[in-house]
Amino acid sequence: MTEGTTAAAVLPPFLTPADVDALLEARHDRPFDVLGVHKVGRKAWCVALLPDAVEATAIVGRKKVALERVRGPLFAAQVPNSKFVHRLSATYPDGASWTFEDPYRFGPILQEMDIHLIGEGTHRQLWTALGAHVTRCDGVEGTHFAVWAPNARRVSVVGDFNVWDGRRHPMRRVGASGVWELFMPGLGDGSLYKYEIAPQDGAPFLKADPVAFGAQHPPETSSVVRDISGYGWADGDWMAARGASQTRDRPISIYEVHLGSWRRTAEGRRLSYRELARELVDYACWMGFTHLEFLPVSEFPFDGSWGYQPLGLYAPTIRFGPPHEFRDLVAAAHAAGLGVILDWVPGHFPSDAHGLAQFDGTHLYEHADPREGFHQDWNTLIYNYGRTEVRNFLVANALYWLKEYHVDGLRVDAVASMLYRDYSRQDGAWIPNRDGGRENYEAIDFLKEMNTVCYGEVQGIMTVAEESTAFPGVSSPVDAGGLGFGFKWNMGWMNDTLRYIEKDPIHRKHDHHLMTFPIDWSFSENFILPISHDEVVHGKGSMLQKMPGNEWEKFANLRAYYGFMWGHPGKKLLFMGCEFAQWSEWNHDVSLDWDAMHGANHQGMQRLVRDLNHLYRDTPALHVRDCEREGFRWIANDPERSLSAFARFGRAGDAPVVVVCNFTPVERRWRIGVPEAGRWDEVLNTDAGSYGGGDRRNAPGLETRAGDHDGLAQSIEIIVPPLATVMIKHRP
Repeated sequence: MTEGTTAAAVLPPFLTPADVDALLEARHDRPFDVLGVHKVGRKAWCVALLPDAVEATAIVGRKKVALERVRGPLFAAQVPNSKFVHRLSATYPDGASWTFEDPYRFGPILQEMDIHLIGEGTHRQLWTALGAHVTRCDGVEGTHFAVWAPNARRVSVVGDFNVWDGRRHPMRRVGASGVWELFMPGLGDGSLYKYEIAPQDGAPFLKADPVAFGAQHPPETSSVVRDISGYGWADGDWMAARGASQTRDRPISIYEVHLGSWRRTAEGRRLSYRELARELVDYACWMGFTHLEFLPVSEFPFDGSWGYQPLGLYAPTIRFGPPHEFRDLVAAAHAAGLGVILDWVPGHFPSDAHGLAQFDGTHLYEHADPREGFHQDWNTLIYNYGRTEVRNFLVANALYWLKEYHVDGLRVDAVASMLYRDYSRQDGAWIPNRDGGRENYEAIDFLKEMNTVCYGEVQGIMTVAEESTAFPGVSSPVDAGGLGFGFKWNMGWMNDTLRYIEKDPIHRKHDHHLMTFPIDWSFSENFILPISHDEVVHGKGSMLQKMPGNEWEKFANLRAYYGFMWGHPGKKLLFMGCEFAQWSEWNHDVSLDWDAMHGANHQGMQRLVRDLNHLYRDTPALHVRDCEREGFRWIANDPERSLSAFARFGRAGDAPVVVVCNFTPVERRWRIGVPEAGRWDEVLNTDAGSYGGGDRRNAPGLETRAGDHDGLAQSIEIIVPPLATVMIKHRP
């Protein structure tokens, strides 16, 4: 029979003309009802949709049955009513033949519990149900695809394997869950795919998989089947013990890294995950940091977003290698004793056509009203946190990184933008909450749920909020009324102290409060002091460029500032390149300026940061009570001379440390009170010659003198070099 001819004689009794029309027009939403083999009484019929085929055959056991053309690419015939499974064979105009397993002979794979939990919005391991999974069904190797698109009229999986033709492999709608699934025999790791979605109105369009485990190299936009099972983790000891190293009384010093620009080869090539597992891990460990923090690694389309506009939340970016190689990086960090924190972005997503925007033809993941669903600052869309399935998608994603990739913590980006409906909006450009206020109740509930679930299900992890407002209880437990984060970035400390240190020293006496005032709230949260990537981009200059004065003064200012930072209460975070004071502002397109390390001043700065890290880790008084007011005491402040002195305390039996800062280019001799009688040793001086300073040091064993001074019963006289921080420690 010729194409286009209708043969009523071969039309199976269950296949109506309306079914034929719907299949040929790619709008049939129940393809399993008509495709494959179906029994009617004692007879069995095989129906196959095979675009471009000129002949088709059903193979049942050892028997081959020629299928007749019903109309266009739709073939059908009566076949033996047999217990044997069937395959199909198709011949094409060039004479080529292809024999394959019929995807429409396989039953549902998703379990009833999966469907129930997805509908309820409580599927904590959502990635095990949705996405593309290399698996075996009825003894046949293949890939199971599942996607949530509740308002679609039809969803098909497309790829190179079916010439991106949405007619060929429409998916099964799974009950009323909004989920569509299909098992594709023969497909495996590395296959490219997308979903062709037919909306209720309008033409079909292509979307990447929201739960894909891999993606093409941008600017290509296809999802990639990745088998993420079977990795041989060997970090059990680390995972069991890490919780004790991530609490508020432990030293936490974080090296924040953009993987694509930390270091590049001489040819300008990015390092791979495996190369970073050697070079970056060794370097951070040698520098004395306790943690690596990666700018977002979830797949993102635009390099210039640094990962902060992600679309593939479940896919480690392919820019540095496939998923298992990202695991190699995490495993190497753990073997070296380093924790790994990921920047995680649940606050917004870009509107790229292949992404989540209007995913099934409706505002599925985002709010429809731009007053709720559009970020003016970043031209991105905002998740609808009030929708249970969307909230589940995000909470499960947090668990995914913690469980599948063994990361030790998540730093949540732009929390302030999530907490407030009027964030960066003019009057009238936002919708109040149900009580008429500005708080985003749905986002608040989402953050509480995320923290509760993550801490509840994964042992020893930490979560960190980048939050810049005075929202109360960010790092307080949820059951105490807080958001449940483990830590919060101290943005106020960062802003105030940078404003101060950027000033010419002659003017600092007028703004001394910028260095002292932050202590008033330093114990209201579990704070991390961040000098992050945001401080060295967009014309802000590098940390060294911010400093006033000539070259020597710039380095001395920065050394003194770092000494103050490591002495101040709070955990530490430093962005890459700041540790050796590169001159240039950070540029994500090129490597850090490692050539600067030929300079003695840059070597000295690096040595200082390394020593600060080791001193911080080895000295309980500098970290045990980072988050407790009892761990800090002002000793003296002399605004006129830009001098400060404060004491740090650990637990009973821990030797206290006194930190003295001089932010003028004039050497001072200063008598200050100290909390203990006896001998005090200089343990750090940012003016040391090994750091590039003038080597004006205090002799070992400074002796106290009795008598009231600064409200303390003992005092010492100390040399404070110009533009320097000195730390002295009591010798019991």
